[in-house]
Amino acid sequence: MQMRFEEWDRIYKRILADFSFSRSRDEEAARVLSSLLDSIDQITLDELKDAVRGRDVVVCGNAPRLRDEIGGITPSDVVLAADGATSVLLEHDVIPDIIVTDLDGCMPDIIDANRRGSAVVVHAHGDNIDKLKEHVPHLRRVLGTTQASPLENVHNFGGFTDGDRAVFLALEFMPKSIRLIGFDFDDENVTPRKSKKLRWAKVLLEIALGPGCTDP
Repeated sequence: MQMRFEEWDRIYKRILADFSFSRSRDEEAARVLSSLLDSIDQITLDELKDAVRGRDVVVCGNAPRLRDEIGGITPSDVVLAADGATSVLLEHDVIPDIIVTDLDGCMPDIIDANRRGSAVVVHAHGDNIDKLKEHVPHLRRVLGTTQASPLENVHNFGGFTDGDRAVFLALEFMPKSIRLIGFDFDDENVTPRKSKKLRWAKVLLEIALGPGCTDP
């Protein structure tokens, strides 16, 4: 399902409370990203729609199992990489069509993929303002997103983590299908904070794709 902002905002308020995040900081980050985008090459919504609409989409998370599941990607698939998954894809000679990132991944790899044709959907939130200022000027074919109220050039399609945001992004542009690889919502080798984020990702993906979509 496509996520409308009014519905997302109700979920977002619960996330803010659960993590003690600051909405005002998220809004500040969105304004910073908006200003940065004014001086670089942006990709349009129509271009993303042309890339995704009616196509089979594979959304790649960055769990260790991604390496075992990459072989299921076909040449006709549209590949969306969630942040750090970009590095694993490049190791296997797969250049993602779209990278969805809050700039926590290996930036040299993300920049390399961007130079080789990947569009980059950059997410602004209260904890990555410095990274936005450092890295966004070095990217091209960029679209901005926020988890707070959208701005003219900073969008909100729904989603909280890079992986589930990639799914909501794809849904916005009406793909034929969406397949998840490289996701592990029960990974025991993560911090408690990351584990909480994975629980939210699972909830959001089941809202987006329906119950059972996150089953192994």
